Amino acid sequence: MVSRMRLIVGLGNPGPEYAWTPHNLGFLALDRLAELAGARIERPEAKSLLGRGRLVGQEILLAKPQTYMNVSGLALRDLVARFESDPAEIVVIYDDVALPWGMIRVRERGTAGGHNGLKSIIGALGTMDFIRVRMGVQPEHPVADLADYVLRPMRRADLEVAAEMVDAAADAVQVILAEGVGRAMARFNRRVKPLEEPES
Repeated sequence: MVSRMRLIVGLGNPGPEYAWTPHNLGFLALDRLAELAGARIERPEAKSLLGRGRLVGQEILLAKPQTYMNVSGLALRDLVARFESDPAEIVVIYDDVALPWGMIRVRERGTAGGHNGLKSIIGALGTMDFIRVRMGVQPEHPVADLADYVLRPMRRADLEVAAEMVDAAADAVQVILAEGVGRAMARFNRRVKPLEEPES
C-alpha cells in the first residue's frame, strides 16, 4: 500500500526578530524534523515555506505558515486545498502557555484553549479534529502581558530547555507517524501540574 504524504505544520512568526522567541518553537521543531528528513524548508507556496522529505519511511510535507501566528488558518486552508490533506491526519506543532516549560503534550483533537493560532486554524478548517503537539512555555511567575512574554527572545536557560523540547517534539512526531497518535500520547503525555487550566 502506498502511504500518503503527511502534512506537518509548525506555527510561528516569520522574520529574524521572532526566531528565538517562545512563540516560534513550532518553527524550531520543524527545523529539527527537516534535519532528520533530509528536507529544506524554503519553497514558497500556499502562504507558507515548504519542504518535502521522508521520515520513518513516510513521505512528509513540512510547512511553516508565513501569515503570522494569529492568522495561521489562512495558510492551513490553502495547504489543505492544494495538497488534498485530510485535516484529521495533519500534525500541528506549537507553543502553549498552559503547559509548564519543557513539557510536551500530544492531542488528537480539542478546542483552541485560548491560543490565537489554533483559533484561526479551527475557524479556517471548520474542524477541531487535527493532531497537535503542544510545547509548554508557561511563565514561572505571573506576567502582565502574555503576548509580550511569548514574543520576547528566550533567555539562555530557556534556550537549553527549548532545545530538549524541540528534540522531544520531533520524537513525538516520529512516533505519531510510525505507531499512531495513541502511542504518542501514551509515551509523551505526562501528568500536568495542578496550575494548568483543565483541558476542555
